[in-house]
Amino acid sequence: MNDKILEKIREKREFSQLPEKDIEIAFSRFEKRQASEEEKINLAKELLRKVFSAFISKKLLSLKNKEPEWVLRKHISTRERMPYYKEIYKKFFEGYAKASVIDLGAGINGFSYKFFGRDIKYIAIESIGQLVELMNFYFKQDKINGKAVHLSLFEKEKVIEIIKREKKPRIVFMFKVIDALESLMPNYSKELISEIAQVSDKIIVSFATKSLGSRERFKAKRNWILDFIHTNFNVMGDFELGGERYMIFGK
Repeated sequence: MNDKILEKIREKREFSQLPEKDIEIAFSRFEKRQASEEEKINLAKELLRKVFSAFISKKLLSLKNKEPEWVLRKHISTRERMPYYKEIYKKFFEGYAKASVIDLGAGINGFSYKFFGRDIKYIAIESIGQLVELMNFYFKQDKINGKAVHLSLFEKEKVIEIIKREKKPRIVFMFKVIDALESLMPNYSKELISEIAQVSDKIIVSFATKSLGSRERFKAKRNWILDFIHTNFNVMGDFELGGERYMIFGK
């Protein structure tokens, strides 16, 4: 992928601060297709929109001084998770007085920090640069022990290094990111989880069990990733709340 293609894709505001790695992978899915360059660019944009920005209010792409609840309501996933945050985090942090949380593909989940109810050092890793800025603005303003990092999850070595730098116990969140990763690079999720497990104490993955908005239950069971987790890791918890299934596991 050349610089001209990168610039054309980044002309769209929603893609303007995406890491080059993510754009490169999206474009590579269509690079060998018998189509014009313009068609390939449009297909890459459609895929990037589906993965990164389909469920985000465009209002979040402009930095504003808003209350955490206002921000959480502007993303469909966090809005639907809001009534359950306290209960979810209570299950995640059971037995921990303090911990380091590394939230992969965080979106705006950093705005749920007040629901942790623990002494948490929070690191968000997110591809959409505007959301990274938004979270860092909030952390600084509210004097929160947190930081958002602008990084593609496909830069695996850098992700692992960030996790390793944090104090133990290390808890890694992967909320609704498996489907997004697989859309861009099939089977990458297994590879990433396997390496993260070596440097973390606990991993929590979640999947939508009902379609966002309509609340109809998905027919897809995702047995491929569930079987992988059960076969290779110690599963500590598995529950569903608010149309989202959470699996807690470790080495």
